[in-house]
Amino acid sequence: MLNIDQFELYSVAIITLLAVMSPGPDFAMVSKISLLKGRREGILCALGISTAISVHLAYTLLGLGIVFTNNIWVLNTLRFLGAIYLIWLGISALWPDIKALFLRAKPKPTFEPLKSENASQNKLARKSSAFWSGFACNALNPKTMLFIVSLFSQVISADTSLLIELGYGAYIALAHFVWFALVACLLTSARIQQKVFIFKIWVERVTGLLMTSLGLRLLIS
Repeated sequence: MLNIDQFELYSVAIITLLAVMSPGPDFAMVSKISLLKGRREGILCALGISTAISVHLAYTLLGLGIVFTNNIWVLNTLRFLGAIYLIWLGISALWPDIKALFLRAKPKPTFEPLKSENASQNKLARKSSAFWSGFACNALNPKTMLFIVSLFSQVISADTSLLIELGYGAYIALAHFVWFALVACLLTSARIQQKVFIFKIWVERVTGLLMTSLGLRLLIS
């Protein structure tokens, strides 16, 4: 019979929920994709985030997490890549406005109806893009690495069995998926979508600014 430390169990559960629900790049990414591309893509983005969490968990359980955090160049490299990725996402979202500013032309909407002959290919590309956007956003976030490593080194006892640690890992990954899938569902409800449809270009602008500011903050932190 498994011997589970109740205090440890509750600590992992509460800390994970607080970390998942705190605003950050993952939340901004899911919100952007859900509002602009739809519920299915938002859920796929949530799945990408959960998959990236599993990668962080895998190397942490293998003992590599401590090695990474003790080598400052690893964290700096990850921070730099994550910051550049977020800045690139932000500039991509703002590019129509940037282009219009320099060319003095009206920005064209970044959303267009799918052409019937390319519908299946476009849908497949959107699904793949949504998943990998979520995956990259989380995988390149050094704060996620530090959260996972700190949780397993400071909160979870060294005497905890591997089976229980795997259970904690499954809970952490599932919590991320459920929360962000719920965010995607809420943001794509009929009432919100009716309002968002009119302001899609502003949604793109706001999320672009948010992504850029998060990237710059990560770069200089």
